[in-house]
Amino acid sequence: MKAATALGIGVGLAGLAIGGIMEGTSPATLINIPALLIVLVGTYGATMASVGWGPMSKIPKLYQITFSPRQPDLRERVDLLVGIAEQARREGLLALDAQLGDIDDEFTRKGLQLVVDGTDPDLVREILEAEIDGMEARHRAGAAPFEKAGGYAPTMGIIGTVMGLVHVLQNLADPSSLGPAISTAFIATLLGVGTANLVFLPVAVRLKALSEEEVELRTLTLDGILAVQAGDNPRVVADKLISYVPPAERREADDENVTPLREAA
Repeated sequence: MKAATALGIGVGLAGLAIGGIMEGTSPATLINIPALLIVLVGTYGATMASVGWGPMSKIPKLYQITFSPRQPDLRERVDLLVGIAEQARREGLLALDAQLGDIDDEFTRKGLQLVVDGTDPDLVREILEAEIDGMEARHRAGAAPFEKAGGYAPTMGIIGTVMGLVHVLQNLADPSSLGPAISTAFIATLLGVGTANLVFLPVAVRLKALSEEEVELRTLTLDGILAVQAGDNPRVVADKLISYVPPAERREADDENVTPLREAA
């Protein structure tokens, strides 16, 4: 499910809210401006100091990717590469040159262009593996702010609680105000731990999972491109690449599913 992350966060928040209400806590009590400033702004500042402005500026886009990710279709990529292998075997590698513009994926298009240009297979592998490594590095940088925030937020919550308790100790002369003041002080800890474990850390884990899925898709593509360059039989290419596809998503491969790129475009 594409919206699983957003749904999961919503379910977690709903569970906390319903549990709090059942225990007699009003959700309105959590709307504490000083605590929100200490936890959220403090966490933001500490995270920016750790990772720099570049990754921080991409946070809105990363949230969008997390909540509505583009799911890689391994089966579709297998079909594409098998079709390319059949056309290359029948018409030759140079025949693929006219069809490269029909391929939407930049990584696949780049790899096939190297093949059409007659690049040595070892060099093709080296170039494409460097592309995969670079993508992984960018994805790690994207997940870093959320990982850091997940570590800083609980600490900021404790700092907010300590600051609140200092204020409580300064007003011991008024015992009637101690209960509400202490309750308010601990809201900062709740916000810090809650945002870390319900938002920041789940988003970081989800971004890493999406990165792994993209790496798997590109690794499949790399193996397929090298098989095309080697002139492997399309059936062999299909058998080799289908191992990347989860069993539940596999379907019986037959001659009707092996479609040349020109006909599929």
